[in-house]
Amino acid sequence: MTNPLSMMDGNAFVLAAARGPLANMHPMDVMWVSFYSIAAMIISILMLTAARKWIKNSILSSLIRIIAFIVFLIGSLLMVLVIFTWPS
Repeated sequence: MTNPLSMMDGNAFVLAAARGPLANMHPMDVMWVSFYSIAAMIISILMLTAARKWIKNSILSSLIRIIAFIVFLIGSLLMVLVIFTWPS
């Protein structure tokens, strides 16, 4: 009786190189995208801190919080794209 794992292709368990959504970009450009996503997350944190501590107008504070949430979502989406591209 043969081992069923020995008949399987070993590449089935390894992510193929350059298969992510940013696969057509140079790896250094993907690095810059990751820096942009980190910067977007930091900016959103600073915006939320400003909205909570220093801005007393509730309408303006709510508007800044919504914008910070959108910036955080953009940064998170970019980071997910970088992670799926990473094995190249």
